[in-house]
Amino acid sequence: MVFAKPDMVLFDLDGTLVDSVPDLAYSIDAMLEEIGMPIRGEDKVRQWVGNGLERLVERALTNDMDAKPEPALFDRAYPVFMSIYADNACRQTRFYKGVESGLAFLKQHDINMGCVTNKREQFTHILLKSLGIFDDFGIVVSGDTLARKKPDPMPLLHAAEHFNACPENSLMVGDSFSDVKAARAAGFRMLCVSYGYNHGVDIRTANPDAVIHSLADLPQVVNVT
Repeated sequence: MVFAKPDMVLFDLDGTLVDSVPDLAYSIDAMLEEIGMPIRGEDKVRQWVGNGLERLVERALTNDMDAKPEPALFDRAYPVFMSIYADNACRQTRFYKGVESGLAFLKQHDINMGCVTNKREQFTHILLKSLGIFDDFGIVVSGDTLARKKPDPMPLLHAAEHFNACPENSLMVGDSFSDVKAARAAGFRMLCVSYGYNHGVDIRTANPDAVIHSLADLPQVVNVT
């Protein structure tokens, strides 16, 4: 599928633009060590990411995808994690292959770009500024910017209003079911990347409009004329 020239393209952050798992895993294991629990390692953390930092900490504390820790344990551990991650949010986080060329392609053709993520603004800004792409986006909507976050359509519609863009002529690019649900609810077209954080589930099962393996493929699926 080739998308007509969009009024706006919005990008998810973690799992779409960047692989943040190495820094998350480091921070999780440092938290666990500090509170006297066994570390979990990057492979497990990679399986657990994708549903917010609170859920990630819960999974690390229980060593389980679905279980919940005792509230007192979570209340002790979560601030420790947040403090450690604040100092280590972009030490090992890197772009996925093709991201820089994909963004450059859209910039070259003066297409409005925004970043819409469920990550807290504190960490979103650290990542985007550290990686040198904060100014590429005309708007950045984080998980705590508005009253609701993805999969609610509010962040996408807020960005569309900012750019005076028509939702039906806007494109969301992401890696998750949450991204697809938000795009559908907002009336956006949806382009997914085949990598990212989906707990091993093929994103094609969410029925996006198209799937690409790298943002370097954007010139093949986005018409700029």
